[in-house]
Amino acid sequence: MSGLDGVGRRLAWPRPLGQLAAFLRSELGGFPGRANVTMRSVLGCAIVIVVSMTLQVPELALSLIAVFFVTQSNIVLTRVVALSIVIGTTCAIACIIGIYKLTFDYPLLRIIIASAIFFCSAYLMRAVAKLGLVFFLVSLIVIYAQTFADLTDNAEALVRDCLWVWVAVNYSVVLSLIINTLFLPAEPERQLRAAMQRQLATAHARLAAVIDSDAPAVRIGSLDLERGALALQKLLRFSTMRHHYSPEDEAARLACVTVVSRIFEAAAVLPDHDAHAVTHGAGQINAIRAVQDELVSLDHAIGEDAQWLHWSALRQVPVSTSIPALDAMQRALIAFSDATRNAVAPTPPDDAAAAGATAKAAEKPAPLEPDIFANPRYARFSLRTLFSVLICYVFYNAVNWPGIHTIMLTCLVVALPNLGASSRQGVLRISGALIGSALALFMVAFVIPQLESVTGLLLMSLPVITLGAWVSAGSERSSYAGIQIMFTFALALLESFSPPSDLTEIRDRIVGILLGVGVATFIQMSLWPEGEADTLRAQLASVLRRIAALVRLEANAMFTGPRATDSPEVVATWATIADCEMVLARVALEPDWREGETARITLLSQTVLAQSRAMLIAIEAFHHEAMIGALAGASMEGAAKFQSDVADALERYGSQLAAEPPAAMTPAPIDPSALRVTPASASALERLAQQIDAALAGLPRWSADERASGEFASAG
Repeated sequence: MSGLDGVGRRLAWPRPLGQLAAFLRSELGGFPGRANVTMRSVLGCAIVIVVSMTLQVPELALSLIAVFFVTQSNIVLTRVVALSIVIGTTCAIACIIGIYKLTFDYPLLRIIIASAIFFCSAYLMRAVAKLGLVFFLVSLIVIYAQTFADLTDNAEALVRDCLWVWVAVNYSVVLSLIINTLFLPAEPERQLRAAMQRQLATAHARLAAVIDSDAPAVRIGSLDLERGALALQKLLRFSTMRHHYSPEDEAARLACVTVVSRIFEAAAVLPDHDAHAVTHGAGQINAIRAVQDELVSLDHAIGEDAQWLHWSALRQVPVSTSIPALDAMQRALIAFSDATRNAVAPTPPDDAAAAGATAKAAEKPAPLEPDIFANPRYARFSLRTLFSVLICYVFYNAVNWPGIHTIMLTCLVVALPNLGASSRQGVLRISGALIGSALALFMVAFVIPQLESVTGLLLMSLPVITLGAWVSAGSERSSYAGIQIMFTFALALLESFSPPSDLTEIRDRIVGILLGVGVATFIQMSLWPEGEADTLRAQLASVLRRIAALVRLEANAMFTGPRATDSPEVVATWATIADCEMVLARVALEPDWREGETARITLLSQTVLAQSRAMLIAIEAFHHEAMIGALAGASMEGAAKFQSDVADALERYGSQLAAEPPAAMTPAPIDPSALRVTPASASALERLAQQIDAALAGLPRWSADERASGEFASAG
């Protein structure tokens, strides 16, 4: 056996390949809604190919990429993106025609005016986030159109080409909008209900596993809790955008999302059957089955329009079952029943929850950034992007190599506010272009000679389009690669109405993309580089402060009653952790001249996030356990004192982490001896307190001193 293990170790993949395989499995795996988006994209592309080839509408690749952009995960996003594309392309074409009319015979003046429009568009793209796509299209089309004016002196032909671009993009936008509205429409409210029903089904399966050893084992990890909370929060926001609910209906929907999240969270800490089989008496089993029945009833109510906001639980006072997570489910169900009966959400009455609600209202984005004309970062971003584009434009004309026209497009495509996001966008653009080009070369060599009709063209193109659609329907970490796969393939094979014969165009586009990524990255690193390391520290501190606020809220609940904690605070905390993870993913890709600095920050941040997840789960389990004693009338001052000490430690560490320079020290251990005054649950509370203490002890020392941080990295 040991010999086989040794062979297995010798044959194991190198670590980078193993990490790549794990990344691909994660990014290419299926999830609810992905197939729906893919089918809508493929259907729209198939119709666009037939229409463009039949009517000989030029710029088919632009039509296909418009289909990909418009086809979003739900109808709200689809309509917003469609409107933005129509407005952006219309404004861009109008600007181009105006520039040609006024400056066609004056190349230097034409470039100056185009550069001014580009600068303003890039500035507003950064400063007005809601209209970012509109200004992105204006800047992209305006600067790219200047390359056409250098190739011909026929102004009428240039204007015709610009108008055909408008037609190619906007007819496909309208077609995609019709398809997404009539065929397989993705309504956000329907998606929200389906997501809640999936979480209730998982909780039901967890309850079944507690009392039945033959039931399939179901595990709910911290990442599942995080993703589930974030998904419900996003879908609720899109659903509210889609329908203008009354305040009562909006409050009831928020209450439903909250109770499902609390049930899902409680299910994650349910005991396993094997470890606690002997402790389940008849009363506990009956209580578990009663909660299962309530979950089934709530699941059915969510699926029906007339009932899901008026669901009522069995009007019984919950009885303690000595299973904290089960008691938490009962309290959440009763709280939601009270909320739907009174047509109000179960908002906590205390000051902390009121402050949380005020913070949420303040988080709504304003139409314009308050510092739109005062923040120098916007002008620096525009200057960096314009400078890189003009360098590429001069190089493009100097070498007289029209095939590398993608060099200018790439500079704008990878121009994102920070180095990490730009690096990721560049990697995705290169990867997608290489895959799309390889597929195009294969089709040119082996498939195109056999084609005789549009049907054959569809059979050749749709598998590649399906691949691109599947990838683009994934997470933000990889979705752009899918768009690039399809676009590169379409540019190579579908741009003309005859079979392609010049393979050098494929090579030239790849060269242009590589050069564009290189120039853009160098300029962004050289001129006012913007990293997110400091922002990441601030967000990590925000996560810890949110957890501390939640702990204080739950400490107060020991005296005010269980319904005071039935608030969206836990959901918001998980969403904050998810946002922080996205920032960390970008920071990990930031190039840095200091060797090992990015890796050090990534390691420290990953440690803080991992301990935060573990701590949040342990804190909620501790609270569920403590509430059993509180409901039984026992004195829980020791538990409340422990929770307050945990909150103090988290706030102290968060303040040290957010300081400039950071000087965060690992929190000192918290003495759980005061918990022993409650004998009924002392052992369980002490065990959970030790888990919380271990998570606190796992928070790393974070200092600007490289030596201290390096010692931590070596110890880890």
